[in-house]
Amino acid sequence: MTIPFFTVIICTYQRAHIIERALRSLRYQAEGDWEAIIVDDGSTDGTEHIVQRYGEADPRFRYVSKEHEGTAQARNKGVSEARGLFVTFLDSDDEYESDHLSSRRAMLLAYPSVQLLHGGVRVIGDDMVIDKDKPDEKIHVNDCVVGGTFIIRRSLFDRIGLFDNIPYA
Repeated sequence: MTIPFFTVIICTYQRAHIIERALRSLRYQAEGDWEAIIVDDGSTDGTEHIVQRYGEADPRFRYVSKEHEGTAQARNKGVSEARGLFVTFLDSDDEYESDHLSSRRAMLLAYPSVQLLHGGVRVIGDDMVIDKDKPDEKIHVNDCVVGGTFIIRRSLFDRIGLFDNIPYA
């Protein structure tokens, strides 16, 4: 079995109304050396049927279902299933630009010692978000660490472990 360059983990919960946009943006990447693990965190809204339709058309899409435990546990499930050299995340309400993975691959190949890479986000709509530490204040999204932009060498998880089970992860 060939090891993909990227494993893209899409964690979802009750997102049948929007997940297809994320799946479509992944399917049309210029970079094709990826697998997708869609971790359904206990949805009951038909998310499974949408994802399985993509999996039937393209075996790179893999559906994994689990009990509802939250984002951190869903990401951990995805990482535990990942076969790629690098793991990245695509939130089920986001989408990739068509060159997202190819530009990251070029950077990772140019700097082979890199273990973690992040950055590069374009916000459509309000670029001010509520500060989780100060709910009465807003901060600019560029001042946030956006988890969906992380690309992590798979072997790094073996060394440092998975995500802590915290409610805002």
